[in-house]
Amino acid sequence: MTIERMSVAEIKQSIIEKLEGNFGCEVSDATQGQLYQAIATTVREEVLRRRTASRGERKRQRAKKLYYLSAEFLVGRAMHNNMVSLVNEPNYMQALSELGVDKRLLFEQEPEPGLGNGGLGRLAACFLDSLTTLELPAMGCTIRYEYGLFKQKIVDGFQVEMPDNWLEHGNMWEIARPDQAVEVRFGGYVEEVQDSGKMYFRLQNYSTILAVPYDMPVLGYDTNMVNMLRTWAAKSPKDIDMQSFNRGQYARAMEERELCEIISKVLYPGDNHYQGKELRLKQQYFLSSASVQYAVRDFEKTYGPNWKIFPDKVAIHVNDTHPGMAIPELMRVLIDEKGLNWEEAEDITRRTFAYTNHTVMAEALEKWPEDMVRLQIPRIYMILQEMNRRLCEKLWSAYPGQWERIGHMAIIAYGQVHMANLCVSYSHTVNGVSQIHADILRKSTFNDFYLMRPNKFLGITNGITHRRWLIQSNPGLSSLIDEAIGDAWRKDCSLLTDIKPFANDAAFQQKFAAVKRANKEYLAEILKARQGVEINPDTIFDVQAKRLHEYKRQLMNALSILMLYNRIVDDPSFTCEPRTYLFGAKAAPGYYRAKLIIKLINAISQLVAKHPRASKMIKVVFMENYCVSLAEALIPAADVSEQLSTAGKEASGTGNMKFMMNGAITIGTLDGANIEIMQAAGRENIYIFGLNAEEVEQGYSTYRSSEIYETNPAIRRALEQLIDGTLCPENPRMFQDIYHALLFGDGGGMADPYFVLKDLPSYARAQKQLGEDYAKREQWLSRAIMNTATSGIFASDRTISEYNELIWHLPKLKL
Repeated sequence: MTIERMSVAEIKQSIIEKLEGNFGCEVSDATQGQLYQAIATTVREEVLRRRTASRGERKRQRAKKLYYLSAEFLVGRAMHNNMVSLVNEPNYMQALSELGVDKRLLFEQEPEPGLGNGGLGRLAACFLDSLTTLELPAMGCTIRYEYGLFKQKIVDGFQVEMPDNWLEHGNMWEIARPDQAVEVRFGGYVEEVQDSGKMYFRLQNYSTILAVPYDMPVLGYDTNMVNMLRTWAAKSPKDIDMQSFNRGQYARAMEERELCEIISKVLYPGDNHYQGKELRLKQQYFLSSASVQYAVRDFEKTYGPNWKIFPDKVAIHVNDTHPGMAIPELMRVLIDEKGLNWEEAEDITRRTFAYTNHTVMAEALEKWPEDMVRLQIPRIYMILQEMNRRLCEKLWSAYPGQWERIGHMAIIAYGQVHMANLCVSYSHTVNGVSQIHADILRKSTFNDFYLMRPNKFLGITNGITHRRWLIQSNPGLSSLIDEAIGDAWRKDCSLLTDIKPFANDAAFQQKFAAVKRANKEYLAEILKARQGVEINPDTIFDVQAKRLHEYKRQLMNALSILMLYNRIVDDPSFTCEPRTYLFGAKAAPGYYRAKLIIKLINAISQLVAKHPRASKMIKVVFMENYCVSLAEALIPAADVSEQLSTAGKEASGTGNMKFMMNGAITIGTLDGANIEIMQAAGRENIYIFGLNAEEVEQGYSTYRSSEIYETNPAIRRALEQLIDGTLCPENPRMFQDIYHALLFGDGGGMADPYFVLKDLPSYARAQKQLGEDYAKREQWLSRAIMNTATSGIFASDRTISEYNELIWHLPKLKL
């Protein structure tokens, strides 16, 4: 079935009719909000026509379906992206132009879904895009967070968290499905019942929360295929307590309802206290239980109670440990509700689940207090105990007498439930997200499990959807590529290699440079409108945009800028290529040092701006409230991509891929996907500095940051400026915590555990070389074009094809 794309005339007519029918107005007197509603509804109807064309095909073809469980899906705005996926963006843009609608103001009307925070959630969104484009049946599952992480305001240089009430005016891209609500049960106690010689377990005196699904359609590019992102909202099964209400006890009347519904209020509630940790556990079980119950129910509708074929028809993928409770939840459903014995349920569960690890950072490998799990989800706790007992029996056979090793691998040990061990031991496949990350998992993080089952561990390098991050975000470059090699690359991103011969073509370089200049002007307009900040498009745009964490080393970038500032001030003859340093990052609300680093960046920005000479050569801008829509303007404008993680700490990264695809040149460590970017683009088209992962590992026993401080005058001076009032005259000790952590460590711990000072001299040399190279314009443009030309390997279509071939084995639907 082929569905015709709407013509310009049809789009205009639809918009006019919706304005008249819904708001009683014409285009000329419609508000921006009314225009958005009318245009978005038109796009939505075109998307749902494709959904109708493919609906039911999976069940008719009895095809296997993937459930991709993730705490985050950072999907970004939908309207423009759907225009692109409909392959009808030109008609929509023409219609808007003829109606006199300002597309920039229009797109700003759409709230950004607060369903994610960083790379984990953006990766999940890219994966859904590619799954659908490749016509593979899948459903993403997450929580319908009423409030996102937070809106970031910068006040006096500090991060201030504001509520991100993205659902305040509703979400027109979702479809409520109350008919598919499921019960999720917390608390109570487990009663053992004997019946006909068989033991049954019943949860008694529990509290129930309803998980109500809302489906957001995900359209594939140039296809009728539409998958769904299912978001679960927590609802109380009870209405308000009218007796209390009628007695005037209004707060009490609403209390139980609000306690239930708080589960889907906020993404990542602070967990530096017991109540926050408990809420996170409840969120994760809520997501896991609702998704598993739906998957089982959906399977049974098509295949009946034929549980032996469940893993042949259902794949469940756990994206990091957050949805790991789905594993014991499937065991519970199969045993308690479907009557299977333990061995049958365990075999089905192992063959159904796969797990992606996204980090080797110890604090991110989740653990839950054993007593908390027992109190909140007692039946799941019982199942975890039995899973742990059986696992430890196998471990004893593999490692007899090695109690410490077994304790390290156990699901329950030392009073805690270890989610990573649960996911590794009960999944049929475990994958890392870059080749170096997969090697670290095999050799270090999960080495004991790897030795038992080496074939279980894979490395599949992450990817990004070029449809959002090149076609939508960078139309100028996309059109230039079309002009050079045709438009087949839009469906098959590997064809970007066809532009390699143009890397040294003077005419192509000139057009490539013009596109970059226009993108820089566009970003400058946006930052002026958003923050009142003026930036010069004729400078190098040097960008570090990612979550604020010490291992990502925004601090090293900041110290390097401070050292450059000192050089400019001290030497009147010194010159360098003018550069604008752009930072975008949110720090977790409870992460004190990360928030202090934001203050430091802003303090350096003020220091530079006050100096008449330095301010002509460098400018430092911290971009407020970094988000998907800001990234869509920032990434195409970047000249330099900062990827500075301590080697061995960044599993992959995906921002590095987005910048590369848009012609920015990476400066980075041999970490994560930087290594594969270097292999793809060529060593000459990237700036590599610093220690490698093996050297970092050795450095934990040999590195002394004080030696750098004592032998490098430029670094010593920059560090002293943290505490001598240079940066914050009104509070000279403002940055003492950073100074102390770099030179003396925390509470007896290692000083400078992320090797900031160790790598800083190498980083400064690489930055100096980069600035000199930028001035050689033809050479720089050739290298930038080669980055774009070799970026196709990092398309998420390639990533998903590998996942499907190696892990899921989903059939492509015949549409």
